[in-house]
Amino acid sequence: MPKIRVIDRHGELHELEAPVGWSVMEAIREARLPIEAACGGCCACATCHVYVDPAWLARLEPPHADETMMLDEALQVRDESRLSCQIKITPELDGLTVTLAPEF
Repeated sequence: MPKIRVIDRHGELHELEAPVGWSVMEAIREARLPIEAACGGCCACATCHVYVDPAWLARLEPPHADETMMLDEALQVRDESRLSCQIKITPELDGLTVTLAPEF
């Protein structure tokens, strides 16, 4: 099972097992880390906003128009901003590192 690395808002690193096919958001919620994810992964809010480690950005599918539109409403958006509900876990993402963005 792939593992992802999540840095929380206090700078603490958490290594999580993430089943293939789940979203990064689902893995973060399952680990009970503080992510709101108000829409439950429907790409209808920006409360699962994360910063993807720049070394991993090129390995991800590019964001869809809906995700880009939702990120326009997020706080403190950066070039490496993504919605964690839109990043699907694959074996190739083993080791992916994301940082939780500030709360909405």
